[in-house]
Amino acid sequence: MNPLTLWPATDRARIHGVLTDIDDTLTTEGAITPDALDALHRLRTAGLPVFAITGRPAGWSEAFALAWPVDAIVAENGAVALWRGDSGELRRDYLQDAATRAAHFAKLQATARRVLAELPQARLAADSPGRETDIAIDHSEFAHLSEADIATVVQLMKSEGLNATVSSIHINGWIGEHDKLAGARWIVRSRLGRSLDDELDRWVYVGDSTNDARMFGHFPHSVGVANVARFWGALTQHPRYVAAGERGAGFTEVADAVLGARAAGA
Repeated sequence: MNPLTLWPATDRARIHGVLTDIDDTLTTEGAITPDALDALHRLRTAGLPVFAITGRPAGWSEAFALAWPVDAIVAENGAVALWRGDSGELRRDYLQDAATRAAHFAKLQATARRVLAELPQARLAADSPGRETDIAIDHSEFAHLSEADIATVVQLMKSEGLNATVSSIHINGWIGEHDKLAGARWIVRSRLGRSLDDELDRWVYVGDSTNDARMFGHFPHSVGVANVARFWGALTQHPRYVAAGERGAGFTEVADAVLGARAAGA
């Protein structure tokens, strides 16, 4: 693991946008801490857009999209975008049209019923009522599943034609080609009118878990908060750097590193 201190100041000074996971990256024990919230405010004041990309549902994300100083939250692994409008109202957009979402919803619910029937110890995530385009099985938030059970859930979802990924707390399943990277591309194009892939070296991605692996591998500047160590052996692609702090404290370190280098004109 390369410590965050090895991230060159010249690279940090060129960062003009931040993409971040939410659970156990931006938040700590399910809530945003004052230091992480202050980091978001300081990034906004400096003119850096921040987009949060999460596996959490749209319903769960609504309050945070309105309250936090982020430019948008992309929920359900890239399927739904939410942001605060100019008049303070909640705005949202979907990657899939209404007919596609309705057809997929029926298949997703049938898959969830199969998982619960074949693994009686499994539980739907507590935030499931707010989900529109995916399903989630709790493995570490309010319930616990063994590594073998997690692997079984992933296999069952995939056998039903779903994409499946494991976050620090949930196993998510959805239908479609979207994922966190597709969601990031979509939101940068939609909200900023720019192509993310044309400016990859000017964005940083911050995450903590296996569902962040593709983002870690795709971005030249990627950082894992310290608790990424829990998933290090399971990651197919690793973050380039690792913060010393866990969760929100680690995110704050990343913000400090970027803003400090920009202020110094490195």
